Amino acid sequence: MAFELLMVTSEAWPLAKTGGLGDAVGGLAKALRSGGAGVTILMPAWRGTQDQLAGMHRVTELPGLPGGPAELYAGYCPALGCRVLLLRNDALYDRDSLYVTPEGDEYDDNAVRFAALSMAAAYVAQGLPGVTVPAVVHAHDWHAALASVYMHQFGVQDIKTILTLHNVAFQGVYPMMPAEQLGLYPEYLTADGLEYWGKLNFLKAGLLYSDCITVVSHNYAREILTPRFGCGLESVLAARIDKMVAIPNGIDTMLWNAGRDTYLHGKTFTADRLENKVACKTALQKAYGLDADRGAFLLAMGSRLTEQKMVDVALQALPQALDAMPKLQVCILGQGERRAERELVQLAQRYPGRCGVYIGYSEARAHRLHAGADALLHGSRFEPFGLTPLYAMRYGTIPIASRVGGMVDTIVDPGLVAETNRLYRATGILFDGEAAEDMRSAIERAVTLRQRPLVWRTMQRNAMLAPMGWEQSAPLYSQLYQSLRPDVAPIEAVGPRLQPREVRRNLQRRNGRGRAASSLDAVVPAGTSVA
Repeated sequence: MAFELLMVTSEAWPLAKTGGLGDAVGGLAKALRSGGAGVTILMPAWRGTQDQLAGMHRVTELPGLPGGPAELYAGYCPALGCRVLLLRNDALYDRDSLYVTPEGDEYDDNAVRFAALSMAAAYVAQGLPGVTVPAVVHAHDWHAALASVYMHQFGVQDIKTILTLHNVAFQGVYPMMPAEQLGLYPEYLTADGLEYWGKLNFLKAGLLYSDCITVVSHNYAREILTPRFGCGLESVLAARIDKMVAIPNGIDTMLWNAGRDTYLHGKTFTADRLENKVACKTALQKAYGLDADRGAFLLAMGSRLTEQKMVDVALQALPQALDAMPKLQVCILGQGERRAERELVQLAQRYPGRCGVYIGYSEARAHRLHAGADALLHGSRFEPFGLTPLYAMRYGTIPIASRVGGMVDTIVDPGLVAETNRLYRATGILFDGEAAEDMRSAIERAVTLRQRPLVWRTMQRNAMLAPMGWEQSAPLYSQLYQSLRPDVAPIEAVGPRLQPREVRRNLQRRNGRGRAASSLDAVVPAGTSVA
């Protein structure tokens, strides 16, 4: 019998996605299912989601949820190879977008919407007719963080819970409301539960009640223990450090694959044969209205246009760089803050033939952006993991990124003096600081390195061949689940199976830390049976 896992999330690609969360959850579910685990995803029935499932059928009604009665539907997702449970309450979930209004404001009932999702997970863990009871409930980010709280209230003790922190900056903070509105006992709305500085904090409660907490990169796991990156929860995180585990994200290396990408219309390429990357560059220049110049340095930027992603800094640094470097071209794909969108459009108008902007997002445009550009600009004030730079690396597009979060773990910088031994391993450029000069100098470093063809070619090859798939991380999750439930039949790990001590050594080696870091690096949390 397979090890049964319930993953609770607000999004999972290709069913629903607004950013990296959807990619990460979908990728992990697919990898775990390939390894033999019985994976079920529980998520809201967003508009159009059920159209992507086969064998859809109604399972039961859940009458006591926040926001009113909801129906639970089940189906199978061929793209992920796993079962999916959809929580259907059209008044809560049948909307134009997942989290915000067309004006960009958060829906005023988001607390109720995601409390309902978490309570539905607790009902599944408690046991529902026609639904497999999981061994472990794996909640992702604040949207599902209350699952462990409801399970505690329901008295579910044998099912273990994991909360993965994809981004601590988003916590689900709302004005205090009566306990009955969330279906919780009043004692859970205290300082020992959801209450935080007079408000509700979903993530804080999940941190307190989950059996284990995972963080999506080693560096970010250290950062969130500090005031700069802990976003007010650093003391809560520090109190739970013995339950924290750093397991890096992965990416879908079949989807993001320059050698087989259908979005490139036959112009695929590999690390050893880059000829078609030039054709992709020409196509990208044409798509953005840029001058057809093979010798230009084509810099791409593809991200949410927000302060987190340093769009305010880019709006200063990019015109400086365009003025200082005549061979520089810029193409931008993204959406976000309305003011930033307007100013980027104005930037393109100031530099016709050298700067192009597309406000919006599509998978096809994203793939072509990574395939055609020479480098990717990815400034960020905080970055738990950093999927976009890895996508770029898969296409030989060199990331220029902030030295924060998971990007410190995944991008190897050649150093300011470009030492020979570091060049052999380099995959991108990291920069410190949040000033326009810091970003502009990093762009200049990249332009200078590209003038050394052998160096640039080595960096491209290193980037394209760097191990970054889920086969690196899925075995660690498998072993974590097993450590929490040693009484359940083992999961067949994806990739080589490691023993617990080997896992610890590997993670410590990646971190460059010794025994003192074991509370963050150990895959098997303290107190479990496989130490």
